[in-house]
Amino acid sequence: MKHLFLIPLSVSLLFGCTQGHVQNNAVGADRDEFGCIPSAGYQWCAYTNQCERPWELAEAEGFDNTPELFDGFCEQ
Repeated sequence: MKHLFLIPLSVSLLFGCTQGHVQNNAVGADRDEFGCIPSAGYQWCAYTNQCERPWELAEAEGFDNTPELFDGFCEQ
């Protein structure tokens, strides 16, 4: 009788050990066409010709951190 209980238990444990397909998305794997990482806050700036964080660029260049001013600065 004990063996009848062990067989289904063993089978269920074996099925539970199988690993399905797990997709790993590495942090920073979301680069755009310029190589900028949007999830880290980077956007392409044509004026500086590099990836910039808008709030850092705004502070360094002395303008308010708004999307309009960032776009205007980077399109110069």
